Formats: sequence, structure tokens, C-alpha cells
Amino acid sequence: MVVPIVAEICHNTGWPRPAEKYGDDRVVKVDVVIVGAGPAGIFTALELVQGAPGLRVAIVDKGYDLDKRYCYSQEKKTACRHCQPCSTVSGWGGAGAYSDGKLTLSPEVGGMLDQYLPPGELLELIAYVDRTYLDFGAPRQVYGEDRGEELAKIQRQATLADLKLVPAPVRHLGTGRTKEILRNMQQRLAVAGVAMLMEAPVAEIMVAGDRVGGVRCENGLEIAADCVVLAPGREGAEWLAQVARQLHLRTAVNPVDIGVRVEVPAAVMEHLTQVIYEAKLLFDSPTFDDRVRTFCMNPYGEVVQENNNGLITVNGHAYADKRTSNTNFALLVSKNFTRPFHEPIAYGRYVASLANLLGGGVLVQRLGDLLSGRRSTPERLEKSLVRPTLAKATPGDLSLVFPYRHLRSIIEMLQAMDKIAPGVASRHTLLYGVEVKFYSSRLELSEELETKIANLYAVGDGAGVTRGLVQASVSGVVAARSILRRMARAGA
Repeated sequence: MVVPIVAEICHNTGWPRPAEKYGDDRVVKVDVVIVGAGPAGIFTALELVQGAPGLRVAIVDKGYDLDKRYCYSQEKKTACRHCQPCSTVSGWGGAGAYSDGKLTLSPEVGGMLDQYLPPGELLELIAYVDRTYLDFGAPRQVYGEDRGEELAKIQRQATLADLKLVPAPVRHLGTGRTKEILRNMQQRLAVAGVAMLMEAPVAEIMVAGDRVGGVRCENGLEIAADCVVLAPGREGAEWLAQVARQLHLRTAVNPVDIGVRVEVPAAVMEHLTQVIYEAKLLFDSPTFDDRVRTFCMNPYGEVVQENNNGLITVNGHAYADKRTSNTNFALLVSKNFTRPFHEPIAYGRYVASLANLLGGGVLVQRLGDLLSGRRSTPERLEKSLVRPTLAKATPGDLSLVFPYRHLRSIIEMLQAMDKIAPGVASRHTLLYGVEVKFYSSRLELSEELETKIANLYAVGDGAGVTRGLVQASVSGVVAARSILRRMARAGA
């Protein structure tokens, strides 16, 4: 089984057969193998082949190639089929391929790379990554630039409402355009001779002593490598946590983010989204002093469901070529856990599983019904001024899903937002649950994003160091440049 795979790799890349050089036709020898074909993995590869043409680089991913990624339930508007792997969150481009593609050009949001890089260097890398996206077809328009007076007005209003607005220029790709950009990147890497192995889950990270030696895939293929970059994405956070335990890598427990996706008429948010596209708002709830934040705002977008390792959760998109009459955004409550509990991913999965148990997937409830202590029904939804864009969501009662602490903080955030965007806290506002972000285990890494195992790097959302496209891409560049420096020293 393995030999034909090796032959195909060599044919596609022009590499010599392993037996000719290494005496074994079952093992591929490369300079760098990247686990994960999301933005972190892609930018790692782009930087490597640009810095050292001829370098042997392989990318492996458990998901499908871009042209084979297809979500039947999303396209046909039916119930989730629980496909494995899920095309919505895995495959070429990672979860970003199906996202609406927002490039947030600020170091203040989208990750924790400011803990690894000096502020000036992080800003330079964000600008570098942004230029790269432009080179591959991103639009020129940036929201939030050259709107100083309007932005200042919104900031004043936010302050008076106990909200903090984080100014963050945004370049919006749009779901359809995102796929074209990812396809262009893939073509560039193919021309550079990068081996891209899709539908190839990794079973083992091979380590000899204190140095990484490569990976072994579930299909039996062994890829020996001088350097390994782990970039499994948010969907691979649990897998990476297992790898960390097997390799005895220390991890820090990040806050777990759990909440709802809010859907309102687009007109309610229009005065904000026309200026800054995505309003990054932070709020400390008065009752419990928990941090609540907006995330992934989609003007004129639609609410969608996604499969997270068997759990049906909710997300949102905005397209480059079509509009709805609604705007949606997530409200996420961040919660830190202390001893003895150290399984935030399991906690997030448990909360999301309650919605799946009660509604068979995503639940939707009118805010008015929630505040009145009653469940939403199809009849009550029919009376709502907001028509749900995720029609297959099950009307229900989110108070049976969320802990009171989370639900109270979400309601208080909506009431605060209503002061700067009247209508957000309307009784007709729709709340979908559960939205949860699985990036809770952060590996202990050096400033170059290297683990304690030599030449083993971890980047992107799955490693817990980023939370968005831009910083995930930056993390790939950081790891690639470290590898290039190391190889240059070794060859000197």
C-alpha cells in the first residue's frame, strides 16, 4: 500500500525514488514535514520554499483537497451527516476555507503572539502576511482605515456603555474569494515542488532522544524529516493535546470560550459595520466579572453549522458575492479554570453536547423567549422580525444548556451593546447555541515556537498561540524563518 503512495509523491514532485538514495522504498525523506494544511501550515511552506528553493517540504493533512471539500448539509440545507473528516473544518485551507476570511490587521486581537515576539516585529510580520494575501488575490479595501472621526465617535459611545472597542483594521476576503486565494497558494507550492498529501491522518510523531525524526501516517507511510511543524488547526486541538501527553510536552491551560451566535437585522449594526466591518468589543460582566467578547462579525451574512469531531456547533459566514438581510456575530464568554480541573476542551464539548442532546444539533431561541423563561417554538419564531438564516436550527431553550453564569454574562453584554446599537437586545433577536472554540491547550514554546524537542515546532490555533487567520499565518512564518536560519548555520 505504501509503495504506490511513495511513487506518486516522487512523480508529482520530481524527487528521486527513496530506494535510489536511501535504500528503502517505503520511507520518504524530506527536510521539513508540516502537519496541517491550514493557514499556519500553508504560510510555513510558502516561507520555506521562498527562502530556500529546492528544499524538500511535505504537507500532510487528514482532510480533503480543496476541490473535494463539500459539505452536503450546508449545500442542501439538511441535517449534518457527521462526515469524518468534516469538510467544513478540515482539509486544504483548514477551517479558514469555509470561513468568511477576515484578516484582522492588529496585534491586539487574533492570538497571543505578543507573548513571543517584540511589538515592532509582530507588526512587521502582520504587514508582511497581509501583503502576501494581496499577492494571492485579496481585495485592496481595508475597513477601519481613514475613518478617524467616525471611529472615535463609536469608541466614545462604547466607553459610555462600559464596552471596550478594540480598533482593528479588517480586510474582508469573503467565503468564495477565500477559496480562490487558497487555490492560488496551493498552485504556487505545487510549482515549488512541495508534496501535499491529503486524506493522510498522522498516527505518530517520531522522536529519537531529544530530537524529532519525522511522522508516521495512519496509511503506513513514514516521512523522515529533519524538522516537523505541527499546525493541526483548531479542529486538531484535541489531537495535539494527545501528542503533547505522549511526548511529555508541558502545556498551559488557556481559557475556554463558550457562547452563542447572535443574529439581528443588518440595519441594527450597519452604522458600525460600514465603518469597521467587525466591531471587536470587550465587556466585563457586572454580575460575575467574566470577560465577554464579540467574535467573527458577519454583515449581511448567514449562520451556519459545523461538525467539531462529532459535535454540531454554530458559526457564521459572510460572502463576497451575495448578501442576506441579517448580520450575525458570536458572543463568547472566556473562563479560566484552576486546579484541580485542567480539561477545558472536555468542558466545552460537554456544554455543546447538551444542545445536541436537546435539539439534535444547533438550538435557536428568541431573546424575548429566553428573558421570559420559555422555550422558542416554530410558531413563536414565525412571529419574529428576524428570519433565521440557519433554518434547520431547532427552536428550544438555551437556559437548559448554558450554566447560569455564562447566560447571565451574555445577556448583560447584549444589554450593553444595545446602548451603541439599539435593537441588539430586541425581543426578536435570535440566539443560536452552542458556539465554542477549541484552542484550549497551549504548548510550552520558545520565542521561535519550538518545543523542548529539538526541531519540533507548533504553530497556529491548534497549538493555542493564535485565534485567527492573520496571526496563524504569522506563526507559520516565524517557525519557517527559524528553520531556515538553523539550516543556514548547519550548511555554513
